[in-house]
Amino acid sequence: MNTIWIVLPILTLLMFDLGLTLRLGDFVKVFRNPRPIAVALVGQLVLLPLLALGLAMLFKLPPVFFIGLVLIACCPGGSSSNVFSRLAGGDVALSVTLTALSSVITLVTIPFIMAWTTSLVGESAGISLPVGNLIGQNLLLMLLPVLLGIGLNYAWPKGAEKVDRVLAKLAFPLLLVLITVFYVQHRVAILDHIGTLGLCVTLLILLAIGCSALLSHLVKNDVRQRRTVIIEVGMQNAAQAIAIASSPLVFANEEMAIPAILYSLMMNIVLLIYVGVTRRT
Repeated sequence: MNTIWIVLPILTLLMFDLGLTLRLGDFVKVFRNPRPIAVALVGQLVLLPLLALGLAMLFKLPPVFFIGLVLIACCPGGSSSNVFSRLAGGDVALSVTLTALSSVITLVTIPFIMAWTTSLVGESAGISLPVGNLIGQNLLLMLLPVLLGIGLNYAWPKGAEKVDRVLAKLAFPLLLVLITVFYVQHRVAILDHIGTLGLCVTLLILLAIGCSALLSHLVKNDVRQRRTVIIEVGMQNAAQAIAIASSPLVFANEEMAIPAILYSLMMNIVLLIYVGVTRRT
């Protein structure tokens, strides 16, 4: 079974659900205080890819995993971050806004960073990136579903709310199905590299959380904003990374998605622990 036919519908549903949750009032409220937005976007769009690049070099990852690690670091925030922010007592409106903004901004940043990364380490291993195909796929699978969700929310608010309740409950189970299928198909490669690659991915998450917490403290975000920034920077859209890596129109390399799978597993473990700590305090 080609996992691309599983990940594409899941990614489309997640982005459609994101569009359903967007409210103009959330943006207006949060933009009155832009500091937490700026800190989170710098952490997610600049710091995280730089950390991934540094760790990939430090661990001397093979080109396919090198590119895969940078790819997951370049992706926008995951849709589950809104749920995690709510559980952690964070600013949910800020979380929704950051997920939406990063999803739009990465339409530009992902092709640029991945083209550079592929030219850096991929060409020697025969890995190439058709940038036009990547842009087209992102517009079709990322931007269009969000716009459709916004349109439904505007035209039929009550219906959009009902659909959102259903999709929100399905999001995490669907991701678990995707991860399970991917693991079954690629368990040998995953187990062969889980030592070095697993350590590398875990360090990436911990460094991202630590650096985002430090940045939030320096700009004096309040407690709710700080918790949301930490979750947003640490939680990435693994479904998008898997779609880009395994798509026959882009990299067509399912092994490249292994860092995203491991990242998805570890980010949920680490952030669930973080949520548990915040709820106790």
